[in-house]
Amino acid sequence: MTFHIITIFPHIFDSYFSESIIKRAQNKKIIKIKTYDLRTWAAGRHKQVDDRPFGGGAGMVLMAEPIIKALRAFKFQMTIPSTLDKFQKNSKIKNLKSKIILLSAKGKKFSQTMAERYAKLDDIILICGRYEGVDERVKKFADEEISIGDYVLTGGEIPAMAIVDSITRLLPGALGNAESIKFESHSQTGILEHPHYTRPEELKIGDKIYKVPKILLSGDHKKIEGWRKLKSKKV
Repeated sequence: MTFHIITIFPHIFDSYFSESIIKRAQNKKIIKIKTYDLRTWAAGRHKQVDDRPFGGGAGMVLMAEPIIKALRAFKFQMTIPSTLDKFQKNSKIKNLKSKIILLSAKGKKFSQTMAERYAKLDDIILICGRYEGVDERVKKFADEEISIGDYVLTGGEIPAMAIVDSITRLLPGALGNAESIKFESHSQTGILEHPHYTRPEELKIGDKIYKVPKILLSGDHKKIEGWRKLKSKKV
C-alpha cells in the first residue's frame, strides 16, 4: 500500500514515520509513504497556497487550484465529476483501488471499521488542511471527508499520521504477532479490550502494594479467558 500525503509541511512527518512499526513496515516493503509539498503546484514567484476567505472573516483558506493540480499530477485511474476533467490513466496501474481523503474537522469521524476498509486499498491520498480550512470546492475531488475527533487541530498532519498508523498495523506482516489485532479494543464493534498486566507481580508505590489479579497467575487458560471476557468493556 502507498500513502500519498499532500501538505504544506512535508518534513513534519519525518520523525514519526522513521520509528517503530511504521519504519519496519516501510523497510519490509509493506507500505510506502510519500509526502508532497503543496507549494510545488502553486503559481507565482511566492508559491502562494492560501488566501483570504470570500465574505470576510478571520484566518486564511487553502486554495483549491494547487490541490487539484496535485491530484491530477498523480495520474491515478479515478473519475471525478463529469463537469470537471478526468484523471489521466496510468497504463502501468490497472484495477487500482484508491481513495482521496480530505482531512477536515467537519468530516465523518474516523473509526476502526473505516481503517479495516481502507486497509484493503492500494493507494490512499490524504489532503491535509490548514488554517481556516480548505476551499469547499476541493470536496468535489475527494471520495471522503474525514475527522479524527470532535475537536479542532491546527492542521491535517496529525490526523494523517493517525490514519496511516491505524491502517498500517492491520496489514499482513506489519506487526510482530498477527494475533495482536484479533483481540484488542474495537476489533469487535463496541468492545474495549480487557486490562493487561506484566511483571512484577507486586508493585509497591509508597505504602501501597498493587497486585496482579490472582486468576492471571493461575495457569488455568479457560478461567483466564472467562475473566478477560468479563472485564472487556462495552461502549
